[in-house]
Amino acid sequence: MSDRSTATPIPPKDLPVTLGSLRESGYVSRPVAQEIRENLETRIAADEPLSAGILGYEDTVIPQLENAILAGHDVILLGERGQAKTRIIRSMVQLLDEWLPIVAGSEINDDPYAPISRRAIDVVAELGDETPIAWVHRSERYGEKLATPDTTIADLIGEVDPIKIAEGRYLTDELALSYGLVPRVNRGIFAINELPDLAERIQVGLLNVLEERDIQIRGHRIRLPLDLVLVATANPEDYTNRGRIITPLKDRFGAQIRTHYPRDLETELEIARSEASLPPSAVPIIVPWFIERAVVEISQLARRSPLVNQRSGVSVRLTIANYESVVANALRRSLRTRATAVVPRVSDLAAVVPSTQGKIEIEAMEEGREEEVVAQLVAAAVLLTFRDQIVLEDAQEIVATFDDEVVVHVGDDLAAGDYLEVLEALPALGPATRRIAGEQAGDEEMAAALEFLLEGLHLTKRLSKDASGPRALYRQRRR
Repeated sequence: MSDRSTATPIPPKDLPVTLGSLRESGYVSRPVAQEIRENLETRIAADEPLSAGILGYEDTVIPQLENAILAGHDVILLGERGQAKTRIIRSMVQLLDEWLPIVAGSEINDDPYAPISRRAIDVVAELGDETPIAWVHRSERYGEKLATPDTTIADLIGEVDPIKIAEGRYLTDELALSYGLVPRVNRGIFAINELPDLAERIQVGLLNVLEERDIQIRGHRIRLPLDLVLVATANPEDYTNRGRIITPLKDRFGAQIRTHYPRDLETELEIARSEASLPPSAVPIIVPWFIERAVVEISQLARRSPLVNQRSGVSVRLTIANYESVVANALRRSLRTRATAVVPRVSDLAAVVPSTQGKIEIEAMEEGREEEVVAQLVAAAVLLTFRDQIVLEDAQEIVATFDDEVVVHVGDDLAAGDYLEVLEALPALGPATRRIAGEQAGDEEMAAALEFLLEGLHLTKRLSKDASGPRALYRQRRR
């Protein structure tokens, strides 16, 4: 997810438009590493966060990243999928100055005071103080490449442009070159995602960029002293499985920072709430606290489960997708039953099967049992939530209500009125249901709380349950 706007801002009209007026304004060029360091220093002094909206890293990843920036280091973020590595990198764009002057028409953001491309050098030499200046917004000074095995040196560094040769330029003419992604982000930040997927011979091409800060193109006797900050991401398993980062390249990165999944339930829940894209609804959407906790617990349990391949990781995207799926299932019911609110229930957790299966990898010996494994995770999540959060002093009275003739039906297709009828018929369930739902809860919330109560009693072995998909009935437990 990108934090950048799709529309390129328009430069203020009072900015200098020629090299002469730029000099008169007192503008001073700074290396990009110094620029982001000084801007970070200002943020730290003002107690402003480096990465707003990135949660759970305040005491771990963010301080390490700030240290790396202050030290002027290139950085590798090392972590499993779904740990906000790319978002962290993109947030660094906010440390760049809002506007940067370049020689107008430059492909590689030439500094008007010290141009490096042949075209810009010639223009400044010819026009001097009349050289036209363009202004580049910080959002245009960030480049990103997803490393793939078919990535070439031409993609990253550049190549001789055959069209320019066909137009009459010589192979030895520097103006015949077509620049790649890296030089086009000169005086900015360049990111490579999944660096180990880059072929080793292509990684070699980055050695000069990191150490000498220059590039060479197709044997041309040119030297482009680039000014940029290089950041990369990698999965720890990539070092031995899909590929590896060659040792000389790793050595040239100044800092390697290990990311991690949210270490507590509340942080992951806050991320899910902020990132989930909920469907529009004509009635309020209310997600009960116990459903929220159960959704997060599914992910937390999956990260510890021996049935799930831990090397591939369990992304926070799983939590977000499951949150959205549960709400969507509740919305579907509300449309059919003309409910006054969209309130997910325990039976709606069956909807997480499709959104979970694509985001976790089951261990090889468990293949073919994906739905069963997900069902186990859901049941364990609900049990943990019930056991940790609910104290039933009237549990014996509730259980005693279920004699041989009492059976309670639940399901994701039942209206809230069906649950209210149960509460009216079995008054012993009322106080506990109200405590779970809250004093101000409406009918839909009471229905969700009742279903959670019944499922909790079943999982703690006080009631029996006969289930078929998202529908179930609860009865007296057989001894």
